[in-house]
Amino acid sequence: MSPAPGESSIPATLPEKWVDDHADYLFNYAISRVRKPQVAEDLVQDALIAAFKAQTNFEGRSSLRTWLTGILRNKILDYYRKFGRETPFTDLQFFQDGEEGHFNDVDHWLPKNDNIKWKLEGSAVLISAELRQALQECLSKLPSRVADVFVLRDMEELDTDEVCKTLSLTPTNFRVILHRARMALRDCLEVNWFQKSKETK
Repeated sequence: MSPAPGESSIPATLPEKWVDDHADYLFNYAISRVRKPQVAEDLVQDALIAAFKAQTNFEGRSSLRTWLTGILRNKILDYYRKFGRETPFTDLQFFQDGEEGHFNDVDHWLPKNDNIKWKLEGSAVLISAELRQALQECLSKLPSRVADVFVLRDMEELDTDEVCKTLSLTPTNFRVILHRARMALRDCLEVNWFQKSKETK
């Protein structure tokens, strides 16, 4: 039977199971975005508290996990907005020049050779636990703010204006940073994921 207007469509006892059923998934989602365990734990806790307070808004149009993840995503973006306002961007000098030849005029990868065909687009990079781990290790090698640009643009799929506003970047700096982050991640993943995967076949 459908709930009456204003009543929760979630059984009243279900929030007590949210931690057991969804906390690990939510933590993995958060840690892949913020890369700091304590921050990820705090964000998951904040998201679960917010979800508990807003449980009457859950209408069952998506799964509970999808709804919780959406709340967590908003918490993550709020974290980046606050972090972006408070932290000056000083990581542009981390990379040396040399990214020319890695991208075409519309920011797509130019393949280094015909045997390496892959792309970093949205959730596609999180298909397997092994690839997710390799990506996290490669992201950890980048300056934090450079990694933030990649996460917001290519994982959270924010548009350029949103990323620039969130991290207090100019469009020019955004373009340079994103190119260099993608280049570094591509090189790192080729060594730590694609070559290893080929060797194990």
